Amino acid sequence: MNNDFSKPQRESAFGIIVMGAHTMLKIGKASFFLFIIAFVKMSSTSFTYLILGISAIIVFSFIFAYLWYLKFTFFLDKEKQEFVVNKGIFNRDQVIIQLDKIQQVNINQNILQKIIGVYGLKIDTAGAHGEEVSIKAIDETSAYNLKEHLLNSRTVTEAQSEIEHENHKTAETPFLRISAWTLFKVGLTSNYGQSLALLAAFFYTVIYEGRQLLDAFKINKDEIQSTVTGMLTIVTVFILIASLLVLLLIINLVRTFYKYFELEISEHKNTLLLSSGLIAKKNTLISPSKVQITKYSQNYFQKKMTMLNMSLKQAHFGQSKKGHEMQGNTLEIPGCNPGERDELLKMILGQIPLKTKAFIPDWRFLNLPIFFKLILPVVAFLIIAFNVPEVKPYIGVSIAYLIIGILMIYISYRRHQISVSQDFIIKTSGIWDISNEIVVPNKIQAITTQYPWHKGVDVGHLTLHTAAGQIHFKYGNYTEIKQLVNYWLYQVEVKNENWM
Repeated sequence: MNNDFSKPQRESAFGIIVMGAHTMLKIGKASFFLFIIAFVKMSSTSFTYLILGISAIIVFSFIFAYLWYLKFTFFLDKEKQEFVVNKGIFNRDQVIIQLDKIQQVNINQNILQKIIGVYGLKIDTAGAHGEEVSIKAIDETSAYNLKEHLLNSRTVTEAQSEIEHENHKTAETPFLRISAWTLFKVGLTSNYGQSLALLAAFFYTVIYEGRQLLDAFKINKDEIQSTVTGMLTIVTVFILIASLLVLLLIINLVRTFYKYFELEISEHKNTLLLSSGLIAKKNTLISPSKVQITKYSQNYFQKKMTMLNMSLKQAHFGQSKKGHEMQGNTLEIPGCNPGERDELLKMILGQIPLKTKAFIPDWRFLNLPIFFKLILPVVAFLIIAFNVPEVKPYIGVSIAYLIIGILMIYISYRRHQISVSQDFIIKTSGIWDISNEIVVPNKIQAITTQYPWHKGVDVGHLTLHTAAGQIHFKYGNYTEIKQLVNYWLYQVEVKNENWM
């Protein structure tokens, strides 16, 4: 591939294979169960038509991929400092990206790309609705040369780029490596919510598609339901719950290893290079100055193991669904030890932020959660229990729910605070996972303060709006909140620094 990016050029010709396979995969996923039902219901004489249909999809996918390859071009306008992409088969689109708006460049390689010897390159910018540009097939040298031009926002000679590419493995010595044992501990101690959601989505899909197959095979659903009901005993229920918990841990471990295997972080000039992935290797370059919110979190077990999880939040999407502000693009770094966390904080923020003056919420923080999340549902349950004999034996469960709920809300109240120093704002919160969100005042785009209904007792809310999301501090002293707001606005005006 030509490395003179000032002239329009196409992807590698191998991109036809990658794009064709990608198109077939999308069509196959959308119509998988339709093919199964058609295969079950069709007669033997119709099998030929099924094969012809699959062949037609394959031919269509590669024709589409070839046309896309012909129409997809990109080049670098050095005078305007823009990256220009022309794409589209019937409707022609031109995407123009200002180089100083690029937040990160991802260089990926999935199994197919690894087999044919090409890389994928993805560009993310602030204000884009998702991924701005994706190049499906580019050779390794061109990928790293193009990355240099895109991230440095200045002209780099081809000779310099090629020398840097040849030596990047030796020059970029990783200062952070996450071992397989650390990933195993991360998989056991975090991300239960995501794994549970994935498991629920899987079972929902299986049940929904299973019903479609039962209809296709004309099997009586009532017979299956009565058989399953008869098999359910107390022992089988406990076994089922235990099996689901084990499955949840397995899913969590698989997800963690798949995404973060051989995670390494190195410093490359003024950027950070994150590399990870079990099957599909992903290399992400980000500029520390474009990180909006830096967050680290830790639960009880992770504290005992001297490890924590970090995340770097950047501006990504244009407007949220409510049309208010941008949503963040988050890079996760699991399994750091405190020393590695401090090293990352110094690279991103310039120094290790310390908690100085802390502001805590008023006791009224407890009122609404206790009433709406605990008292109201428990009272409704008790009313039902005293009128429905079948529910009455479970009253003890509601009392346990009330006690545990009050304890959790109280812990949330005790952990909820905001620490303010001259250079940093640190918001601490959480019940099980205790998180610390760090933002620099010049990253603040807007500040909202409001009285809920406690104006007479000088209690109010504070919301810091950034390009990566919001930071909330609830039920604080309103007089102190106003003083903080004036101080931060003064800092932003005096320093006059760009949030990007």
